[in-house]
Amino acid sequence: MQKIFYGTLVLWICIQANLFGVELLSNDRPWTPIKAEILKTDKGFELLRNGKPYFIKGAGAISHYHRISAYGGNSIRTWSTDNAKSILDSAQQHGLTVMLGLPVAAERHGFDYSDEKAVKKQFEKIKAEVIKFKGHPALLAWGIGNELNLSYQNPKVWDAINDIALMIKEVDPFHLKTTVLAGVNQKEIDHIKEKVPAIDLLAVNTYGGLAELPEKLKACGWNGPYIVTEWGPTGHWEGLTTEWGAPVEETSSEKAAVYKNRYRYSVERDKAHCLGSYVFLWGQKQERTPTWYGLLSADGKENHVMDIMQYVWTGVLPENKAPQIYGFVMNGLQAHQNVYLNKNKNYEVTVTASDPDHDEITYRWELLSEATNVGEGGDYERKPETKKMRYSEKGEGKITFTSPKVGGAYRLFVYVHDGKNKIATANIPFFVKQ
Repeated sequence: MQKIFYGTLVLWICIQANLFGVELLSNDRPWTPIKAEILKTDKGFELLRNGKPYFIKGAGAISHYHRISAYGGNSIRTWSTDNAKSILDSAQQHGLTVMLGLPVAAERHGFDYSDEKAVKKQFEKIKAEVIKFKGHPALLAWGIGNELNLSYQNPKVWDAINDIALMIKEVDPFHLKTTVLAGVNQKEIDHIKEKVPAIDLLAVNTYGGLAELPEKLKACGWNGPYIVTEWGPTGHWEGLTTEWGAPVEETSSEKAAVYKNRYRYSVERDKAHCLGSYVFLWGQKQERTPTWYGLLSADGKENHVMDIMQYVWTGVLPENKAPQIYGFVMNGLQAHQNVYLNKNKNYEVTVTASDPDHDEITYRWELLSEATNVGEGGDYERKPETKKMRYSEKGEGKITFTSPKVGGAYRLFVYVHDGKNKIATANIPFFVKQ
C-alpha cells in the first residue's frame, strides 16, 4: 500500500509539473519558467518579464555570451534549436534570455507548403522541441522560422505558422511567439494580420532600411508591438557595387557610425512599439566577405562596432577602444572607384589608421578571390581560399603589392591590430584584366 501511495504521489507531481510548465531534468532538478508578456499601455506597448519592464538589448549569437552581458546586453537570438540545452544553460549562467529559433523550413529551400503530410510532420517536430525546452528559465520567446517570406510564392506558409503559434499558446503560456520577416511590405503585413493572428508581436530583419522601419510599419498598417531581430551594416545587396558586380563593403569604422545612428534613430526612437532588438552578428561568418557582418574576427578580436554596442547599451565606451580606419586606397583609388589592375604588376596600397588609445598598431594583409559560391538570406557560404600574396612593406600602413598573374575579381583585406584584442578591418575589390 505504501509503494502504491508513493507511486501515485510521484505521478501526481509529474502531472502538475507539466500543467504548470515545469520540466524535470534527468537529475530531478526542476526548470521553472519565467513569464514574458506584452501589455498595452497609454503610450503603446511594454514587454514585461517576471512582472518587470524588459527592453531587449540583444545579439544574434551562438558564442561569446559572457561579452554580451559584460557589455550591457541582456538577450541572445538563435536561428534553430541546435544545441539548445547548452545555449539556454549558458545564457542563464550569464544572466541572458533567449529568443529560441524554431527551424521551420523555407520554400526557397525546397519545402512545399501544399504538401499536407510534410507540413504535419514539421508541425509535430516543432511541437516536440517546444515541449522539450518550454520550461527553461532563460527562455524569453519563440522565433517561428526565419525570413520565410524571402523568395516564396505559397501563402499557405502563413497558415502553418499560425498553427504552430496556436500550439505554442496551448502548451507554453509563459513565453512570447513571433515569426521573423525579411524586411516589410504591404503584402506581407496584410498576410500576417489576416493569417497569423496567434503571434504576440512582429519580428523584422532589416539593415539599410532600419531608420525608416517605424514609419514603414505604420504605413503598412502595423500598429502592434515589434522587435528588430537582425540589424547591422548596409547589406551587400543595398549599397554600391563595382562595374563587375562586386558589392562595396564599409570599413569597420564606417560601420560603427552606421550602427550607432541606426540604433539611436529607430530602435530607441520608437519605444512605444519597438520592444528591443538583436544586433547581427555577435561572432563571425562568411557572407560575401568574412568581415561584412561580424562584430568579431574569426579569432575572436573585437572591432569598433563592438565598442559602439557597449556605448548604446550602457552609455559608456570601453576603456580599451578599437583602432579606426580613415582611408584605404589601391593605385590611388578607393573601393567604390572601380579598381582595374594589369596582371603581375606592382601597385601602391595605403591604409590610414590610428588607435584612439595610442596603442601601437600592426597590419595584416589577406588576398582572396571574389566569392562566387554565394547564398541567399544568410545561407551557408564557404570562404574563398586565401591567395599567396606578394608585397613589400613601405612604411606604416603602406605596401607595394604585386597583382595576381591570373585575371579575374579579387579583394585585398587589411586587418589593423592594437595588440589588445581589438581590430579594424577594410577591403578593396579589384579586377585584374584578362
